[in-house]
Amino acid sequence: MAFERINQKDWYKVLGAKPSDSPAELKRKYQKLALLYHPDKQEADVPAGEVEERVQRFIEIDQAWKILGNEETKKEYDLQQREDNLTKEWPLHAQIYLEDMSWNEDEQLYTLSCRCGGNYSVFKSETKDVSVVCCDTCSLVIEIL
Repeated sequence: MAFERINQKDWYKVLGAKPSDSPAELKRKYQKLALLYHPDKQEADVPAGEVEERVQRFIEIDQAWKILGNEETKKEYDLQQREDNLTKEWPLHAQIYLEDMSWNEDEQLYTLSCRCGGNYSVFKSETKDVSVVCCDTCSLVIEIL
């Protein structure tokens, strides 16, 4: 499952959870919010505008659970969050197309020289999973497009 990256919601925040929460804790937080915001559980005298807001909130809660309640999609989401945080926290040296990196057939490895003299390296087997690569010498990173 691919996630939309632009203005992506923080699904942990939607559930009032943390990435370190156990699956049982995530489920408990989801169930508590789902009961609170479920359309069938709303009071009859709630103003129409608020009903719509609560329905939207329930949809968000449900979406968060679909991602975080499944071990595989949670793992993918967590990896993407970590990667997004890396590009925010580390100085981004450049955005590079994989084809612009040097290819070493024997090692099945793409490399690019960093301005510090170190190298950015990506094994062919990693190319589908990696979009941010750290220099092996300094703190600069490149984003692979």
